Amino acid sequence: MRLKLVPRETTWDFFRILRLTFGASAAAVIGSILLFLLVGLNFGIDFLGGTTIRTESPAAVDVGAYRDALTPLGLGDVTITEVFDPTFGPDQNVAQVRIQAQPGQESVAPETIAAIEEALRGVDPGITFASVESVGPEVSGELVRTAILAVTLAIAAVLVYIWLRFEWQFSLGAVAALVHDVVLTIGIFSLLQIRFDLAIIAALLTIVGYSLNDTVVVFDRVRENLRKYKQKDLRDVLNLSINETLSRTVMTSVTTLLALVSLYVLGGDVIRGFVFAMIWGVIVGTYSSVFVASAILLWLGVKRDWSKPDQEAGTQFGGAQP
Repeated sequence: MRLKLVPRETTWDFFRILRLTFGASAAAVIGSILLFLLVGLNFGIDFLGGTTIRTESPAAVDVGAYRDALTPLGLGDVTITEVFDPTFGPDQNVAQVRIQAQPGQESVAPETIAAIEEALRGVDPGITFASVESVGPEVSGELVRTAILAVTLAIAAVLVYIWLRFEWQFSLGAVAALVHDVVLTIGIFSLLQIRFDLAIIAALLTIVGYSLNDTVVVFDRVRENLRKYKQKDLRDVLNLSINETLSRTVMTSVTTLLALVSLYVLGGDVIRGFVFAMIWGVIVGTYSSVFVASAILLWLGVKRDWSKPDQEAGTQFGGAQP
């Protein structure tokens, strides 16, 4: 017996509570923006500047012991990761310690670095320090600008792609869903004060791709049904299309979440922020494909010129096939 997360055929009216779902989305977006402006994000070293210390030791790296040794120093955001670096040889154990810039300093002071090295030697007397690198405010500022540009260009590319593939109404619906997902992800990071670094930017770009894929699947079925049911009301066509793709949407989301939850539980602190962003993005991306993108399309309407042949109905460019 095959597992079914949703019935084979559903006839749910996804727009029955349209005002409630759309109002909740609008309130969540506004709340996320206010959180970002009033509370801000807990930026990591990538965006605030700081120092990275690379260590080498003949003994196995104990991340927990390293962290316990540095906690009494009160250094703020400290990230400790064990890394594989073939340049150190197969028998070496290498770790990377990242410390945020201290208040009033462009980088971690030499005295602080010396205290860090002394604390780590207390845990592992054989430890050596291969390199010490600092990220200044100019570099971190450039990273912030580059990250914003990357997300903006990704959303702009989606706008053009959907516009060419479908009609402008579809394009605005898809982009509204993407902006909804990105803003809500930033809002939850601001609310929970989870560290926000370059890995989260990578997660945001991945969320954009995931949400777009989900939205395009629904929109493709909408376009097919617009040709097939020329006299059917647009709301009915949208409901039919969402119901027909619902099984695929739920199965994709659930299987993705199973892998992400496993990574979140077992992956450790290094990737936990990235995985949390992905889990949140899959949930809101699935929601927005149904309750935001489709709702925008219903509100804007779509051109349905019945004087054209069937293969050209409901499309912007005469009969263009996906």
